This record gives sequence, C-alpha cells and structure tokens, in this order.
Amino acid sequence: MEKRVIIMNFDVESKAYEAFSKAKRLHLSKAFKGEQMAVVHHSNDGEHKFEIEDFLDFTGSNKSSAGGLIGMLVGILGGPIGILLGWFTGGMIGATQDAKEVRQATGVFEFLIDKIGEGDTALLLIAEEEDNRPLNQLIMMELGGEITRLDYEEVEADVKKTQEIAKSSQEANEDDSKEE
Repeated sequence: MEKRVIIMNFDVESKAYEAFSKAKRLHLSKAFKGEQMAVVHHSNDGEHKFEIEDFLDFTGSNKSSAGGLIGMLVGILGGPIGILLGWFTGGMIGATQDAKEVRQATGVFEFLIDKIGEGDTALLLIAEEEDNRPLNQLIMMELGGEITRLDYEEVEADVKKTQEIAKSSQEANEDDSKEE
C-alpha cells in the first residue's frame, strides 16, 4: 500500500461535505487507512484564498490542520508563495532568484488550482488503500465527483521545495531591503 494524496472534487459544494462524512464511515470499515482529511474551499472573491472548512486527523495525534501536509499545501496555495507562482499577479515570478526552479516546484500546486477552481470546494485525503474501489464507488458513482490520486512522496517533495524557494526568496528580499 502506497500513501497517496487523494483529491476529490464535485460540481456542488455540499457533496464535498457529504463525501467527508461518508469517507469517515469508509475509514471506520477499514476500506482505507486514513491519515488526514479536509474539506478545502477556494474563494471566488478575486483573492484566491484557500481555506480549510473541516478537518479530521485519523491518527489520533490531534494534529491541527496546519501541522500536516494538507495544512502546508493549503497554506502555500493561499500564502505569499502564491504570488511567486503568478496565480494572482502575472510577472511576479521574475522577482525570485530562479524562475525555472519555481516553475519546477509548482507542479502539484498548479494541478490543485486547476482541480479546485475559484468558488469550488473539494475533499483532500491522505490515505493508503488496498483497493481503490470503495472510495471510487462513493466519490464517482454515488456522488458524481471526480477523484485523482497523487503520490504522497512527490507531493511532499514539491511542498518542501516550494517552502525552500519561498524562504530563500524572502531572505533575498530582506537582504535587498537592508542594502537600500
């Protein structure tokens, strides 16, 4: 069983909440081994905010949404790195030391923005599955949604790379402002 980041999106916001509730039951029946799950909303107010609307840590370690990979993903999507990625203000990517490096690290984030469009609400799940059919049945057949599975280690590597780029860019900006 490989750990995956599973993105589930729907045509109606309420279905993400319904999927959250029903996926909890699937986890209890051992259909998958969940780590974290969150309902994530992408605002449509022009500010491109990503917010965690509901969150569950299956591990019992009481991690907050901010402490896990889902929280880091959402934080990057809605934080200052979003500007570096050019989602809201084209051309800002040139402000970094290496625009090519930023573009290489943004794959998962561009994918998420494509999957969770403005005004959309989706369900993100970090889990291991022996069999993907129970979750596919729930999301695609019962709720009419779409499901995408990403390799956890690849997503984690993209998050770390993006955090490093954001940190080095911030340090470079601080150095530049000290010189002025």
